[in-house]
Amino acid sequence: MKARDRVAIAALRSALSAIDNAEAVDEAVTGAKPDDKAGHPHVAGSVAGLRAAEVERRVLTDDQVAEIVRAEVTGRLASADEYERLGRADHAERLRGEADVLRGHLDDPPPQS
Repeated sequence: MKARDRVAIAALRSALSAIDNAEAVDEAVTGAKPDDKAGHPHVAGSVAGLRAAEVERRVLTDDQVAEIVRAEVTGRLASADEYERLGRADHAERLRGEADVLRGHLDDPPPQS
């Protein structure tokens, strides 16, 4: 990021967001119901007590993180192909550049398309 490489920054931020989303815990998993700990009557979904609404985030394995990054690469390459088909070579090139950046962070990069 210090090099101000916009393509790399976009790719890495997007991948980090995807990983962060995968670490989120689904409400169904927590078993919490909106009225379990009644909070303020005028604030929907509020709960009473310090940190009452917090749950531990999922801990992903290295393999799970790598799979998320691979999916990001695959998605970018598919989108780049579509942009190319639509005559938007500039967008396709940017997405392929992002895929290359992410591929560089994998131990076993997927084959290039």
